[in-house]
Amino acid sequence: MKGIILAAGRGSRMGSLTDTKPKCLTEIAGKTLLDWQMSAMRHAGLHDLVVVRGYRSEELSGNRYEVVDNLRWNETNMVMSLAAASDHLENFVCTVSYADIAYHPDAIRALQSSNEDLAIAYDEDWVSLWSERFRDPLEDAETFRHRDGQLLEIGKKANSLNEIEGQYMGLLRFSPQGWAHISALLSAISANDRDQLDMTSLLALLLERGVRIGTVPVSGRWCEVDSERDLELYQSRIKQTVGGHRPWHHDWRWD
Repeated sequence: MKGIILAAGRGSRMGSLTDTKPKCLTEIAGKTLLDWQMSAMRHAGLHDLVVVRGYRSEELSGNRYEVVDNLRWNETNMVMSLAAASDHLENFVCTVSYADIAYHPDAIRALQSSNEDLAIAYDEDWVSLWSERFRDPLEDAETFRHRDGQLLEIGKKANSLNEIEGQYMGLLRFSPQGWAHISALLSAISANDRDQLDMTSLLALLLERGVRIGTVPVSGRWCEVDSERDLELYQSRIKQTVGGHRPWHHDWRWD
């Protein structure tokens, strides 16, 4: 089994924080996002790690992980960063992580427990986090419907909270057969469509093709860092938890 971290993007909404380094090197709670991700994966038993680089690739090197490059990172979306790691996805069960999230190792353990060829983790308690991040939780939320551990719908504009039964976290698991479904889909669409395809759109297209996608519930203990405001919010919430006071349900830290 391998862990793959998709770290090719710049994260332009982070402002000057990503002028000289990729978004995954943003520090929060004493570590970079990348360090939190790698540590969570290793605590969950994943020690063979791969980082997909793009923006400021020279900042991501060393002997702690293998690297692959999305040389067209500024022209493509996240799915093509995933495809850059196809040699690994074709041959190993892989847990894939976005590079702008922090999470507890239990999220990885839960995802690894799935028997599906494709599976994604989702947060059941997403509303509390989104209510802190946005004045209106619907402002940055998409539809997510599932039944009996299977994804039914994802990625559409949500008109009410009833259409959102969880928040996709940016954590996925693929077996080689699961990756084969994705590879076949990518081969069937145009090069331009491949380049512009985001992950939730990919998942929606797979559903249209009748591909099963398992859903794995997680309750809190993760966060997404998409802006400087997010960073300030989380740092503030973490300070409030010092000494065990005012515990925060989305505090991902374990050490």
